[in-house]
Amino acid sequence: MAAICLLWAAQASAGPTSTRLVHAPGEIVPIPASIPHEEGDMVDKRILGDLRWIAARYPIYVTDGYSGPLPNGEHVGCNMCHVKDSDHYNGVAVDLVPLNGTPGKCDSTWAPITRLAEWAEPLQNQPVPPFRWIGYNGDAGHGCGNHLHLSWQHAPAPMFQLAEWVEVFPTGPAAARKPRPSSPPQKLPTGPPGGIGTIHSGGVSAHGD
Repeated sequence: MAAICLLWAAQASAGPTSTRLVHAPGEIVPIPASIPHEEGDMVDKRILGDLRWIAARYPIYVTDGYSGPLPNGEHVGCNMCHVKDSDHYNGVAVDLVPLNGTPGKCDSTWAPITRLAEWAEPLQNQPVPPFRWIGYNGDAGHGCGNHLHLSWQHAPAPMFQLAEWVEVFPTGPAAARKPRPSSPPQKLPTGPPGGIGTIHSGGVSAHGD
């Protein structure tokens, strides 16, 4: 009986209890000061609520978010650091390390990051919605002493363009706790060929950092 109770407790703490799809137009915006991050880091504003919630509960430091061109031609994020079709190119992924941790060293400062990774992905290669891909222990180039990668589920989107919708977990006190809705039907892409812009669909990006 004790083992069953422990299993229930583990399942109850694994990931958000509900999610929702945000269809409001996206925008690449600076990460606010309330979320510790490297200067200049930006993300799709639709994941900021989740990031704030995470930062309030885990001592994280964002080392990269959106990686790509802005409408003014400026490039933000780590240039050529991510795999082809990475979710970083759509602004719905972040790389995290411990706040005040020791660079390159897997020590006790990584314990909360490990708990966050296990919360988002209780079983290897089985992330809990709204997460699309989790890169940590067991994934090449990720893990304790390196970094934790979090990607959010989103509508298929070409490189450097914004998805039609992004899946997030409710964070407000009055957030509705509804079952995760099904994904909408895909549409043909309509965004500009270069730079970040709102689109309706596109090629499915591969999992990866």
